[in-house]
Amino acid sequence: MSTTPEAQVSKPGQVVKNCWSCRLLSGGGLMLSGAYVFLPALRTIRQGGPTSMGTLAQMIFAAGLTSWGLVVITDPMDKTQRKT
Repeated sequence: MSTTPEAQVSKPGQVVKNCWSCRLLSGGGLMLSGAYVFLPALRTIRQGGPTSMGTLAQMIFAAGLTSWGLVVITDPMDKTQRKT
């Protein structure tokens, strides 16, 4: 079974973009880490603790992690480029 060299050569990063399970696993991990960071801050607020700048920064960082995970899963750049 011989394969042509053109079939073996791929662009860097092309394999990761086409791998749905890779995107789902890494994006889900980022979203879960966002929840892991967010829950202690939420617990502090629910217990009546002071809402400090650190708590707000923790919540904003958690929102950023969760959004990053969502972007990895949906892959919007792949949808905007024309495929040739």
